[in-house]
Amino acid sequence: MPYRRLPNTDTARLRALKAAVNKGRELPPFKLAFSQSAFTKADLFINSYEKAIATYKAAYSKQTERSKEYQAVAKKARLYLSHFIQVLNMAISRGELPEEVRQLYGMDIDERKLPNLTADKDLLEWGKMIIQGETSRTSRGQQPVTNPTIAVVKVRYENFAEAYNHQRILQQNTNRSQAELEELRKKADAIILDVWNEVEETFKSLPDHERRERAQEYGLVYVYRKNEIKGLQMLERSLIDLDA
Repeated sequence: MPYRRLPNTDTARLRALKAAVNKGRELPPFKLAFSQSAFTKADLFINSYEKAIATYKAAYSKQTERSKEYQAVAKKARLYLSHFIQVLNMAISRGELPEEVRQLYGMDIDERKLPNLTADKDLLEWGKMIIQGETSRTSRGQQPVTNPTIAVVKVRYENFAEAYNHQRILQQNTNRSQAELEELRKKADAIILDVWNEVEETFKSLPDHERRERAQEYGLVYVYRKNEIKGLQMLERSLIDLDA
């Protein structure tokens, strides 16, 4: 026997709500298979739910759209910063700068490897320290590191920092709209459950097949289990063989 399956996507929830609301608008209350209070809840709720879905989709789409641009800016900043640190370390290796100078840039004296710049937060922090370190060193009259210069690195870093902050805002907007939508999904599920329970209660005295047909007019969904589908397929084949 097929079982009732409640919607589990926004599209399916909207379809169920609209089916119930349409029935409520078509039929007078005394002919409707669910209560007027349930109809009112569904009717008042559906617009806010649709709006929340659209808001979340728009926020997510904007975040995704800007993500490629953001990743490109971050990649450039990461590249220029890592090149600067490599040139700095080579100058130290050649004896042009003392090892102690690394401390100005937030690095250990004997650290010859590049800091981990994979995470955007690390890139943000290291960029700030490297720029401050080079500015502090050159302000004492020492020769600047070149190819790239800190001025070029700073431009790339500031572009990244601006994009990083903007991307965070987009992420926050997406998260906020998603959280609001999650709450409305719970309300949608509760409204649909109430409507469907009332519809099935109204038609409970009818034969199973007729009960399901009448309930489906209100948006209820019934599905067969896998073993039931196989049984129906076998029955169809048997009937075809008999006809042949």
